[in-house]
Amino acid sequence: MPPRRSYDQYCSAARALDLVGDRWTLLIVRELLAGPRRYTDLHADLPGVSTDVLASRLRDMERDGLATRRRLPPPGAASVYELTDRGRALLPVVQALGAWGQAELGERRPTDAVRAHWFALPLLRQLDGDGLVEVRLEEGHFHLHVGAGDGPVYGDGPAPGEPDALLVLDTGTCTAIGRGELSLAQAVREGRVEVSGEGTLAKALRDT
Repeated sequence: MPPRRSYDQYCSAARALDLVGDRWTLLIVRELLAGPRRYTDLHADLPGVSTDVLASRLRDMERDGLATRRRLPPPGAASVYELTDRGRALLPVVQALGAWGQAELGERRPTDAVRAHWFALPLLRQLDGDGLVEVRLEEGHFHLHVGAGDGPVYGDGPAPGEPDALLVLDTGTCTAIGRGELSLAQAVREGRVEVSGEGTLAKALRDT
């Protein structure tokens, strides 16, 4: 494996960018925040990345201690990639980058890909507490682990158990939240988000 490129600057920001500054790396982190993912799943949810670049970035992440690869036992019998503790610690970095980039979203372009779970992190920024939240959009369902410790932050599909809150909203509303034009609390007050469930998270949202 070739040596890691470096800015050769004695600065913590430069050192961080030595590890995650290459194109696609932080988006791979975004995907792996959902938990273990197969290479084929990562490639499907990172439209535009070549197989060579994805493989190269994953090797770099393994070398730098941000991700690991392991083999699932039968009947899965597939290799998956997952973040290490060091990799999961990038969550606030990805969150801050997303918040900073809200103003750049604008209107969706015809060439823009979209996946339902890409709305997970913008919604997560607006939820306090602990619990499981299921979100239903036209594009699909995903769930959030609010206040997650060392486990996945979100996941595709319905919640793996009874959610503390179920949110039903349209993509336009979710996009407005992602662009910073609307807060989740405001969307609930305006009736643009249907909240159900008896958990603390659901009650807090209904009381906003």
